[in-house]
Amino acid sequence: MTDTEPTQMRAEVAASWERSAAAGVDITQLEAPIALETPDLRGLREAHPLARVFPLLDDVLGNEVRDCGAVMALADHEGTLLWVCGTPDKLRQAEGIGFVEGSNWDERLAGTNAPGLALATGRDAFITRDEHFRSSVRSWSCAATPIHDPFTSQILGVLDVTGGDAIVVPQTMAMVRAAARMAEAELARLLPPPPTPDRATGLRLVLELLGHNEALITIDNGQGKVSRLRLSRRHSEIVALLAAYPGGLTGDELAVMLYEEDGGTSTLRAELNRLRGLLGEDLLASRPYRLTAPLAGDWLAVEAQLAAGDLRSAMRGYGGPILPRSTAPGVVRLRDGLAASLRQGLLRSRAAELMSAWTRSGWGRDDYDMWLAQRAVVAPTSPMFALVEGQLARLDRDLA
Repeated sequence: MTDTEPTQMRAEVAASWERSAAAGVDITQLEAPIALETPDLRGLREAHPLARVFPLLDDVLGNEVRDCGAVMALADHEGTLLWVCGTPDKLRQAEGIGFVEGSNWDERLAGTNAPGLALATGRDAFITRDEHFRSSVRSWSCAATPIHDPFTSQILGVLDVTGGDAIVVPQTMAMVRAAARMAEAELARLLPPPPTPDRATGLRLVLELLGHNEALITIDNGQGKVSRLRLSRRHSEIVALLAAYPGGLTGDELAVMLYEEDGGTSTLRAELNRLRGLLGEDLLASRPYRLTAPLAGDWLAVEAQLAAGDLRSAMRGYGGPILPRSTAPGVVRLRDGLAASLRQGLLRSRAAELMSAWTRSGWGRDDYDMWLAQRAVVAPTSPMFALVEGQLARLDRDLA
């Protein structure tokens, strides 16, 4: 550790440093990479939804940051800076670290920084001086927050304020957050709302199983009424299995997948009746047992991304094993199948940053083969190499 690196570090910053190192960012790299040249940048800005609220943000926030000797930046959802505003002298200083329009500040390209961290976590991010991964940025501090589509909640981009020590106060983040929420409200007024679902489409379900011991289920009636439930352990298992078999299951088939030992048919009928009472008569049919509404799920998205070869999106969406504490045989099979598919994809990928995300997790921390695969692709000069070697030594001791 150099004299300029922090002796203590917040957990979210440490995780970002590890992601940056795993992605191959050089700590001595002077500038962030340029992602778009001027003609392409101009076209992207004109077409981007944030173009509708940039004048508002510049008026509300831009003038404030100019007065305190900072710059305001607005990036898209990939981390490319679309607009950078400030006084001429501050903009010239920002050019020295590549903080310019068209540069990309995704932490996998530019190292730990507030816009990149906000994109990676989906939350407010404040990075001060030595918390930056790259040495060249450590005289700066920055505060950023995502801006969301008001109708879909997807991240459209990130609003950032970057400057010197004067911005390292709680009011800075409050000001950035307030401006972002104002922009979202203005987008809700300016953007056309999504089409209203046809009444005939009826109910829709969204099921969240990854990393949850108890499933979260969202029920949308297609007419603006949305309810959200946390199911019991057994109900979670039943819904997960019915979702995995859209054609339906007989009572006997479902019982075999739920119970580790024979029996439990009468108990299962009682559980299904209670579940029907929670979900509603229209959602759970019998003979065979099946869910009757269109269903989306977090694990289904990961499966689809893996099938499409989009390993990065699959890893980003994988919040953990399916119902990790369940011992129901059918759920165990679903859980192990998805984890094995994702793990094999990572082992073949030779992408150190993706493997690192796996080994930083609770479920992948002791995955010896994944640590070995990382060591094979991480350069010996990388700061990650010593970490990987240390973890392999730990596992060697534990396994011995």
